[in-house]
Amino acid sequence: MSAAPPPAATPPTTAPTIRVSAMPADANAYGDIFGGWLMSLMDSAAGLTAARRARGRAVTIAMDGMQFHAPVHVGDEVSVYATIARVGRTSIAIDVESWARDRHGEETRKVTEARFTFVAIDEDRRPREVPPAA
Repeated sequence: MSAAPPPAATPPTTAPTIRVSAMPADANAYGDIFGGWLMSLMDSAAGLTAARRARGRAVTIAMDGMQFHAPVHVGDEVSVYATIARVGRTSIAIDVESWARDRHGEETRKVTEARFTFVAIDEDRRPREVPPAA
């Protein structure tokens, strides 16, 4: 089994979709942030991106390739970047990266990444076509 490639050294140059500070309530007894908290942020960032592209409601149907590269600690600033990877007839695949920065420093580190897939839905919660790009 080969090791995963090292994470990228620098964060994306675009503005983050979401940026928050990790708080004590988000951590375990050792001061590391729960993976579920980070997954929730990533899903929220992907959801914002999907809803904007779908011009309406879109729901998460899958998350693939989740990898944790480094821990997030209480007080870290967490920036989540979401990029549309593919648009299908009713679905949108979004690549999401999370980066952390120590509260008092400038060095950043990629902490996790995954691909989220959303389906655009109508008022009856049935799949609908994603409109053409504006």
